[in-house]
Amino acid sequence: MDMKNNLLAGALVALGLTLSGLFIYCGISKFANKDRAVSVKGLSTREVEADYAVWPLSYSLSGNDLPALYAQLEQVSARVKKHLLALGFEESDFRQGSVSVSNNWDSYYGSRPEFKYTLSTSLIVSTDKVQLVVASQGKESSLLKEGLIVTTEKWNLDYQFNGLPELKPSMIEEATQNARAVAQKFADDAQCSLGSIRRASQGQFSIESDEYQPWVKHVRVVTTVDYFLE
Repeated sequence: MDMKNNLLAGALVALGLTLSGLFIYCGISKFANKDRAVSVKGLSTREVEADYAVWPLSYSLSGNDLPALYAQLEQVSARVKKHLLALGFEESDFRQGSVSVSNNWDSYYGSRPEFKYTLSTSLIVSTDKVQLVVASQGKESSLLKEGLIVTTEKWNLDYQFNGLPELKPSMIEEATQNARAVAQKFADDAQCSLGSIRRASQGQFSIESDEYQPWVKHVRVVTTVDYFLE
């Protein structure tokens, strides 16, 4: 009976040691594999056209009679509006900028300027008629023939794209799919199985203007995804 008890106790001890060793092995294996991961990036790009434009047309007049000069400036504004209406714009597209007054006699070097005052303002076109704005560039010749100098500073002509919220879901999906494809290729080369996502982060969306066609916008997003490797 004692021998049987000893054999049973020995068997139980051996079983316990075996199970303990198995649990330790599984724990070590799990611990070793928990950091086996690959970090990849996925890119998505779109080329879109601007859906809104802000186009300031600037002009100024000089003279010595301030009230008369202001009245002339209003006439010029009316003439610029007429020019733009003829091109296809609407009254609702226009916004008159503020008028700035410079007293040329307050500070000068050398001989005193001929005209005491210079009034400057802008007629600002804010519209979704983007292609009309594009087509209207350089068509100020009719105003020049009347002696009206109207200028548009290239850096002040702002083509905008406001459709990013509608683009975001599909672009994020595409970037994530591209990231998974890269991770899968890595796993295949390493003879591993691609596991679940360990961590993912979405990069910032960027919108850049085309160098030669500023109304064309390049939208870009990069996602970073970490996958477990099994």
